[in-house]
Amino acid sequence: MYKHILIPTDGSRASARAAAAGVELAKSVGAKITGFFAAPPATPVVFKQFLPVGYMSPDEHKKAIERAAAAYLGAIERAAKRAGVPYQGVQVVSDFPAEAILRAAAKGGCDLVFMAPHSRRGLAELFVGSQTQKVLTHAKIPVLVYR
Repeated sequence: MYKHILIPTDGSRASARAAAAGVELAKSVGAKITGFFAAPPATPVVFKQFLPVGYMSPDEHKKAIERAAAAYLGAIERAAKRAGVPYQGVQVVSDFPAEAILRAAAKGGCDLVFMAPHSRRGLAELFVGSQTQKVLTHAKIPVLVYR
């Protein structure tokens, strides 16, 4: 069945639930996992839901991204370790998470993307659009959307 599953995360509850289920699927079929996190590039203005909420130097922003990646990917890594599933983590910086997910899947030789249906709500979803929908639209491999 599946040999290599890419599990993208953005740190949301939906992503955490999908990651846990993805690890269980990998365990049941004997697949390995690549956890994936795409962070936005460092900018001086920090946004939350498309509203500027503060300022941060590029170095501070880089450190914040590294902390987020360690936390989000660390959760997948710990779940994989508990389940006895081979794991690797990948972190990239990209303005386009869906494209980064698809590139990572192709580069890693993944045969399934296992992801949450969405994470943004409201205005952010309207402007950015669903990364899951973009992955579903352009993926050349199966995408399992976990609800």
